[in-house]
Amino acid sequence: MHRFRSALAAGVLAPTVLALLPVAATAAAPTAAAPTRYEAENAFLSQGAVATNHTGYSGSGFVDYTNVTGGYVEWTVTSAAAGPATLALRYANGTTADRRMEIKVNGTVASAGLSFPATTTWDTWANVTLTVQLKAGTNTVRATALTANGGPNADYLDVTPQSAGGGPAVPFGSHAFPYAAGTLRPSGTTAAVDQQVVDKYNSWKASFLKQNCGNGWYQVISPDADHPYVAEGQGYGLVITALMAGADPNAKTAFDGLVKYVLAHPSVNNANLLAAEQDTSCRSVNGSDSATDGDLDVAYGLLLADKQWGSAGTYNYKDLAIKHINAIKASEVNPTTHLMKLGDWSDSGDQYYWTTRSSDWMIDHFRAFRTATGDGAWDTIRTAHQNLITSQQSKYAASTGLLADFVVNTNTTPKPAAGQVLESPNDGDFGWNACRDPWRIGTDAVTSGDAASLASARKLNSWIKAKTGGNAGSVANGYHLNGSAFDTGSDMAFTAPFVVTAMTDPGSQTWLDALWSKLVATPISPSTYYGGSVQLQSMIVASGNYWVP
Repeated sequence: MHRFRSALAAGVLAPTVLALLPVAATAAAPTAAAPTRYEAENAFLSQGAVATNHTGYSGSGFVDYTNVTGGYVEWTVTSAAAGPATLALRYANGTTADRRMEIKVNGTVASAGLSFPATTTWDTWANVTLTVQLKAGTNTVRATALTANGGPNADYLDVTPQSAGGGPAVPFGSHAFPYAAGTLRPSGTTAAVDQQVVDKYNSWKASFLKQNCGNGWYQVISPDADHPYVAEGQGYGLVITALMAGADPNAKTAFDGLVKYVLAHPSVNNANLLAAEQDTSCRSVNGSDSATDGDLDVAYGLLLADKQWGSAGTYNYKDLAIKHINAIKASEVNPTTHLMKLGDWSDSGDQYYWTTRSSDWMIDHFRAFRTATGDGAWDTIRTAHQNLITSQQSKYAASTGLLADFVVNTNTTPKPAAGQVLESPNDGDFGWNACRDPWRIGTDAVTSGDAASLASARKLNSWIKAKTGGNAGSVANGYHLNGSAFDTGSDMAFTAPFVVTAMTDPGSQTWLDALWSKLVATPISPSTYYGGSVQLQSMIVASGNYWVP
């Protein structure tokens, strides 16, 4: 029997509408500014020494911090003009503990506790990035250890000015696409909130964005899924790196590496879709067919990339996106119900043909697909999903607004699954798939201002705020549709999405801030790809840095 992919955490069984400003036209591909490199061994050192006892470093050595709090490396850097710049600090951390550091620019704190997570070994190097303001002429950049173990080994600092015409068309932090009027945002300065997202991105990137299989590929690794590499993860990677461009000078390189990986792993049923699962050697396994959620994000990521960098480079992002979107319509949309199928393997003779997964109902993606293709079918598809969300909330979760992981009988009377139909006995509950629904529904509400999405998001927000008594640490790992919890724990996959629905309610500022603080304070663990990826993407939306191409 066909084995199905699961997007669950390890150890879990089977895991009036106000108009927005118009979307900008596609920008021509910009030419990225070249970074200037400053070697750590040439910087001013306090409680640290130049060393050469590990491999892979640049220049004549690297800096080994003394194992005390307060040691620092201070670079003197020059800038031709005042303005924003991206700092990329290359480091190694062979321990299992995060060696956080304070970053000061010209004596002012740019990041009070920048994360430098484990890189597995001292011979393995990674980059942590942040965006800062430089003055014209000479500047100082100081990285001070905050832990008793000192800082990580520091190799070099790359400084890339974000000059006009250089970098992506919509750099992270530009907030170029305002959300619907009345949308809340986390308290604090925009710069501080943005930096908190960048810090979390750096942790996510160090933990999950890998080059493990050569071929110029990048992959998002999923240690807590049922295979090391899953389509969902590659979709997340494409969307995240495109949105974080401007904060990460390597974003386009990573994006293109992910595209190369996707193109090398086609589904056996439709070559313009992505095979759902790969093993440790990056070989497609388990039937090599598709998973709908991964394909939706792959197509969306490609549309973001076309807006960011244009399509005249190595890859024609727009052309690839259109091919992927058309393939989704042909192979992953039920032509009768206009609802998403579980994958391209499901056909009219399949027992799952009239089953749909609520976490695949990505309303903002359908809007983007309509804009990109001009195909009115995507309006029909979007409306079908919005109507289903509204009716399922009304009929089966009137007091909570919760949706089930899986909805069956979509050809007659759609209803939550009764027990296990695909993954677990809780397939008819708000479980490890549906936990993403508040993020997905809330994202469309804040970006489009759509009345249906707004109403659905507010139902979810009102219930969870009351259920937890405003305690962001009390969100459970799974609920029946009546609101009673069926599991304990507090995974970010369940907690983080509610930060997006909180943005839709003018009376939820305190609740939004509580959730945001929880997300900021919760580190991303290298072993929890699923929760960490949902956490980061929910924070990108809540910070105002998400946009619909």
